[in-house]
Amino acid sequence: MEHQHKLFPLLVLLLFQVPIVASQTDSGDFTALSSLIQSWKNKPVNWVGSDPCGGDWDGIRCANSRITELKLPGLNLEGQLSSAIQPLSELDTLDLSYNAGMTGTIPKEIGNLKNLKSLALVNCGFSGPIPDSIGSLQKLAFLRFDKNRLSGRVPSSLSQLEKLSKIYLSHNELTGSLPDFTGMTSLTYVDLSDNNFNSSDIPSWVYASSLPDLTTVILKDNQLSGTLNLSTGYRRSLQLIDLQNNGITELKLGNQKLNFDLRLAQNKICLENGVSNEVYCKAPPQVIP
Repeated sequence: MEHQHKLFPLLVLLLFQVPIVASQTDSGDFTALSSLIQSWKNKPVNWVGSDPCGGDWDGIRCANSRITELKLPGLNLEGQLSSAIQPLSELDTLDLSYNAGMTGTIPKEIGNLKNLKSLALVNCGFSGPIPDSIGSLQKLAFLRFDKNRLSGRVPSSLSQLEKLSKIYLSHNELTGSLPDFTGMTSLTYVDLSDNNFNSSDIPSWVYASSLPDLTTVILKDNQLSGTLNLSTGYRRSLQLIDLQNNGITELKLGNQKLNFDLRLAQNKICLENGVSNEVYCKAPPQVIP
């Protein structure tokens, strides 16, 4: 009898501990996630129950009961990225890449995810404009929207992201002038290829020393025209400017000697001797000092 009395307080203690152990996910985050994925198809098979953090759901990482990572590339997901994502405000990584069945527009509510550092929606089926609210993601360092069907102009708010290092917007249907990335001093890599950009001259941010760490700029397969003016100099960190298959008519070098890879094939100028080992057309070179 005395032994049973000793066990009783222990059993009571264990019973009261069960809810604490079983609930490791913030209730607001779980509600938001449930709403977001309600209509998704082909979700991970271990997404069962009501505790993504405590249940080690595939593709989900947590900290202090909050969902901080939603990383689900290449799972053949089908559905939409809806406004229900807004309450997941502690997300620092969102990656739904290589899910062609993820369609619809990118919701403006994505701008509420102010802790995002990495945002990747590569090779999905998203369409429509890039929301202007993207400019609210002040911690964003990595952005990949390439290989979708995004259209319209790149919002000017994108240039407000001072920590952004890499931008991939290639293989979309984006239009208008090239975005102005002047002042985005953290940039190291920009790919805007295979769109419908139509700037009349190549803007100076592509080559200017004001962006000291930007090594690679890929602008091929657009509708760019006019002049690439390197005569006043260029940043020494440059490794590649790719302008192939555009309508560039002039290259101004002045006394500059190139020490980076400049690709200008399939434009309206002829180049050789120091610019490339190839001759791109039969007419005399038109390198303008």
